[in-house]
Amino acid sequence: MKRILMLLFVLLPLVSCVSKKKFVKQNEDFMEFRQSTEEQMKELEDERNRLNQKIETADSDLINCRSQLQQELSKNKALKDEVDYLKDNNNALFDRLSDLSVISQAGAESIKQSLETLNEQQRYIKDLNSSVARKDSLNLALVMNLKRSLGDVNDQDVAVEVKKGVVYISLSDKMLFRSGSSAIQTQAAGVLSKIATVVNDHQNLDILVEGHTDNVPISNSCVTDNWDLSVKRSTAVVRMLQNRFNVDPSRMTAGGRSEFMPKSDNSSSQGRSLNRRTEIIILPKLDEFFKLMVPQQPK
Repeated sequence: MKRILMLLFVLLPLVSCVSKKKFVKQNEDFMEFRQSTEEQMKELEDERNRLNQKIETADSDLINCRSQLQQELSKNKALKDEVDYLKDNNNALFDRLSDLSVISQAGAESIKQSLETLNEQQRYIKDLNSSVARKDSLNLALVMNLKRSLGDVNDQDVAVEVKKGVVYISLSDKMLFRSGSSAIQTQAAGVLSKIATVVNDHQNLDILVEGHTDNVPISNSCVTDNWDLSVKRSTAVVRMLQNRFNVDPSRMTAGGRSEFMPKSDNSSSQGRSLNRRTEIIILPKLDEFFKLMVPQQPK
């Protein structure tokens, strides 16, 4: 019995040491697991906030588009009501003409031709209004497709909007080019690829690329002045759209605006940064547009 007790006294400290070491190791593992879990939770929370912000922006864009579409529908209804009113007046005039015996046959024929001409003009106005409505609907769809495609791009580097009835894509200078250079930076190719994918799905539209600068003079071995820089930047964008992303060159026009169409005041660095940009303007084909604007001759 004494031997057993002595053996227990010898082994008890050893068992205590092993248990304590095991406890410390488990505690360290738990703390590492807890820290890793907290970091993952923070990353998930940040991702959720970013997605919520994008959802809010998309909802706002959708509300604006719906509002614009509703306005256009209201305009269309007003024009239709006006056309219907004119038609009713014309029918009433024809009915009265049949009862007027004092009007000569030649005079009645002249009035009839005038009224037929008016009907032709009304039909032209109606067709024109329908074409404008189709164009506005196409612009809204195009804007939504572009914003969806460019959703992961910094909003300060790219802006999509409808101005003067056409779609404008404004790309910041710092994303596309280095200072004073017309060579497109590597990271900009991804943005241009997404834009090319959308415009290639709308073959009935033309593309105008415009380069813009601030008013700070420039002259080096590569460019003569701001005119030269703005033109070279626009042609660099056109070449990449054609050569790398298969946009039909017959649809594209490149031009430089230099410093003469600023978006902001050049007196501040922020204003100058806004003015240094490249704009991709998506337009209806000019021949179809002018054909639409020429009134049809009455028969």
